[in-house]
Amino acid sequence: MDYEQLLNEAYGKVKKTENSGERFEIPKIEGHFEGKKTILTNFYQVASFLRRNPEHFQKFLLRELAVSGQKEGDRLVLNMTVPSSKINQKIEQYVKEFVLCQQCGKPDTELVKEDRLSFVKCMACGAKHSVRSKI
Repeated sequence: MDYEQLLNEAYGKVKKTENSGERFEIPKIEGHFEGKKTILTNFYQVASFLRRNPEHFQKFLLRELAVSGQKEGDRLVLNMTVPSSKINQKIEQYVKEFVLCQQCGKPDTELVKEDRLSFVKCMACGAKHSVRSKI
């Protein structure tokens, strides 16, 4: 067998990736209900995937969902039953406001506080835009 045949055979065996061209996918929250409480089991994984401070992320979710809650170990407990679709909708809103760059749309950003203002600074294109400081 010559090199070309071996190469074609190898390409035939390689698994094709199902990729939409978008490398960033907003993670979905996982959890369950316990009585009247909602337990978010992968809250910290979602926060670390978004590369955001869990306290900031928690504050946003609690305020937007109009519910009280607290951390218990590595999970977030909401003192009300909240459907996951509503929580995932708020996570998408958080990502649009505090994670994605408004210029290039990439998630390679960081939250920077200057004086009393907060900015999302993009590491990819260098753009900087302000976001609400108070959540």
